[in-house]
Amino acid sequence: MYKWIFTALLIVPIIELWGLLQVGDWLGGWNTFFIVVAMSVAGAYFLRREGRKLWVEAQRQLAQGQMPGRSIIDGICVLIGGVLLLTPGFFTDFIGIVLLLPMTRPILRGVVLQWLERKLRNGSFTIRRF
Repeated sequence: MYKWIFTALLIVPIIELWGLLQVGDWLGGWNTFFIVVAMSVAGAYFLRREGRKLWVEAQRQLAQGQMPGRSIIDGICVLIGGVLLLTPGFFTDFIGIVLLLPMTRPILRGVVLQWLERKLRNGSFTIRRF
């Protein structure tokens, strides 16, 4: 798993820089800068709005004695999406938008739940303390 994280930390900035340079050549430097800043501001706004909705939903489920499993997975998607939107670049912004949109989260939630179920059935799910 550490190899994947290390590889992503090397490849993603290169892709982002290439994308910023390509868009900068196409639209101009200042327009690209303003688009990146606007996406970061929009990311912060949507992170706050969607995060608040999910927090209220999780509290409601807990008050009713239910386990807020889906809300927790949605909250993780929103958190990761917001962080990706706050980072400069178009590739991470696209992934961040996909994670923040309420229409795409059920698809991602299903993928995460299937992965988690497969890990639990195989017995390969481990929790590590740092």
